[in-house]
Amino acid sequence: MDRAFQRTQILTNHLLRSSPPSPLSSNACLSYSPPELSENNAFDVEEMRNLIDGHNVEERDWLFGLMKQSRLFNPRVRGGKVFVSPDYNQSAEQQREMTWKRIEYLLGRGAFERWLTEKGEEIEMRRFAGFEVFSIYDHSLFTKLGAHFFLWGGAIEFLGTKHHHEKWLRDSENYLIKGCFAMTELGHGSNVRGVETVTTYDSSTGDFVMNTPCESAQKYWIGGAANHATHTVVFSQLHINGTNQGVHAFIVQIRDADGNICPNIRIADCGHKIGLNGVDNGRIWFDNVRVPRENLLNSVADVSPDGRYLSSIENPDQRFAAFMAPLTVGRVYIACSAVYQSKVALAVAIRYALTRRAFSLKPKEPEVLLLDYPSHQRRLIPLAARTYAMSFAANYLKMLYVKRTPRSNKTIHVVSSSFKATFTWNNMHILQECREACGGQGLKTENRVGHLKGEYDVQSTFEGDNNILMQRVSKALFGAYMAAQKRNKAFKGLGLEHMNKPCPVIPSLLTSTTLRCSRFQMDALCLRERDLLNRFVADVSKCKAEGKSTQQAFLMCYQLAEDLGRAFSDRAIFQTFIEAEATLPAGSLKDVLGTLRSLYALICIEDVSYLRYGYLSVDNGANVRREITKICSELRPHALALVTSFGIPDPFLSPLAFNWIEANSWSSV
Repeated sequence: MDRAFQRTQILTNHLLRSSPPSPLSSNACLSYSPPELSENNAFDVEEMRNLIDGHNVEERDWLFGLMKQSRLFNPRVRGGKVFVSPDYNQSAEQQREMTWKRIEYLLGRGAFERWLTEKGEEIEMRRFAGFEVFSIYDHSLFTKLGAHFFLWGGAIEFLGTKHHHEKWLRDSENYLIKGCFAMTELGHGSNVRGVETVTTYDSSTGDFVMNTPCESAQKYWIGGAANHATHTVVFSQLHINGTNQGVHAFIVQIRDADGNICPNIRIADCGHKIGLNGVDNGRIWFDNVRVPRENLLNSVADVSPDGRYLSSIENPDQRFAAFMAPLTVGRVYIACSAVYQSKVALAVAIRYALTRRAFSLKPKEPEVLLLDYPSHQRRLIPLAARTYAMSFAANYLKMLYVKRTPRSNKTIHVVSSSFKATFTWNNMHILQECREACGGQGLKTENRVGHLKGEYDVQSTFEGDNNILMQRVSKALFGAYMAAQKRNKAFKGLGLEHMNKPCPVIPSLLTSTTLRCSRFQMDALCLRERDLLNRFVADVSKCKAEGKSTQQAFLMCYQLAEDLGRAFSDRAIFQTFIEAEATLPAGSLKDVLGTLRSLYALICIEDVSYLRYGYLSVDNGANVRREITKICSELRPHALALVTSFGIPDPFLSPLAFNWIEANSWSSV
């Protein structure tokens, strides 16, 4: 009874809080020491940031400042610092409304000025910078803006003509019109050519009639449709006089100015998701919806008032490819944004590893910093090298896109498909490894790393399923190979010029000097791509000789296709790293970047394909692994500078990246 009474008294005192508890102070072994006090920068972090961001650094900092100064971005104090990130404890409906309020705030301060009404390299690079900054804050904000600007706006820009541009783009830029992009259906995602929505032309009235003929034809996952969008671009089969002319794009109004759903249109919510709940994804059905003839986006094809189908592109396949143009810019934006999530996760995980200790090597000695363990270095530092490589590749992809010409469209399609798949896969791997490297703290939503996994998982499948994109890359490489062979000419384009040179040979014994040589690294990556392309062509040709169609042959060789796609991507990314390094004068920055480049190359060469296909002996494979461990140790003193160079302001990281003890103290409860 005495013990029960004592426990009751303790609980009573706790609940009543008759006297405030005395503040707790940490003892010496639990004190926080900022890594800046012990880590030195061997190179100029601002110069490194300028190199990896590549463009519009001042614009980025201005946008960061806009978000930091508004209560709409949910500032909160933790551990004596202010952090900004969405409140993910809100309901999906509340998150959606906050996303929209943030867009209104940014719109009112000119963040989107000229985004749709001007063309040219300067405005496109400014737009890229804006999207990358917004993605650092919140994927819902990035995605909601992306659906409006680069899908809805991009479709009008690329598929429309002058009168569409004049009528729709300025009002879209100012959000007088809120657009979305209705391509995906319940029954068709990657196979856009198979969409089931049907639109017919009524020559008696001079307009189109759009229908959802079955449940699998409902438009699905349409970002913005559930709550806010007033208009959408609908991709539909076009039937003219009983003939299906294939997939075409139409502007359709789905809500009036007061937000009421238009007649003959039904809209439903897609429901709660594992992430992106700040985006109002919706489903749309069309029941004999009348669409004005001028709302056909007609840069590729048109219909005359009397119902004649007109197109300068006679080949249906080429016509369909032209309609897919808006997806290319979507893949470019997604690939680039994925790099910045990797930067957030690595900045948090590495800063934490520079302040969190675990276990002593000897009795009475201080516990060891996590990042001083070789195993922890091996987990995180190669991921930093991979992220630097992706940064340079993303900058290359952006420049390739903004300097596009009709002749470069195929290259942009292939490279954007490859990089989108590779970057988003890498991002998910980096987020998972960083989550685990942060231990239990990685599970907390406020620490961002774990939560980002759910937010960004969708990137592996939207704007093209990654596996399908990689197969398309391999098909393009197959096509380039067959074209060169047919013309009996040298390879040109897609970086395949190395196929014209003698086949590289890997030395029988790989020394440290050889492994760090950029020439060897490029040779090793080219050797794999070359061999896999030869194997892929041989296997597809063998299947066709056995009577299978080209499509069946590709399907039978899918494993080689995936390996080839990854080999192409690794080599192309590495090439951009080499080119970025070459722009620097001799000095500490170039030295560190060269070490990072070697680390990136070696983690690519460590891939199982080098043993699977016999490019490396088991002994040389072991040499590669040992060299990676050695380089990780050499880069350990630069770890803080490497993530500081990402240029992400402190408020956009998390409490775990700073004084995590104070952030979790009783006074912070």
